[in-house]
Amino acid sequence: MHLLEQELTRETDARSDSRPVTNPAVPVGPASAGPIVTPDPLDLPCHTGPDLFFAERPADLELAKSLCAACPMRAACLAGALERAEPWGVWGGEIFDGGVVIARKRPRGRPRKAAA
Repeated sequence: MHLLEQELTRETDARSDSRPVTNPAVPVGPASAGPIVTPDPLDLPCHTGPDLFFAERPADLELAKSLCAACPMRAACLAGALERAEPWGVWGGEIFDGGVVIARKRPRGRPRKAAA
């Protein structure tokens, strides 16, 4: 189950009234018009094209990272992935490999030989 789905399930189970579910990770300050409602999971890029977030090609992973930039769940997604030590993929706009964040993924195969 994806992090967002877990949070939505937990928040729904904990509520007995019909108030909208808000995201506690997103601050609501005096400048806001009201509580921020958690986005529909089907509107998030990771739910509409999840294969991109677990791609082999470095260029695909960079595209996935860029899609995370405007995501309202980015901080919560990254925190959850760090807590779980996700083995691989793009989580919260970062690339994970072996449970740790890496800056860039190298392409498969051996590097080219340097010309002598």
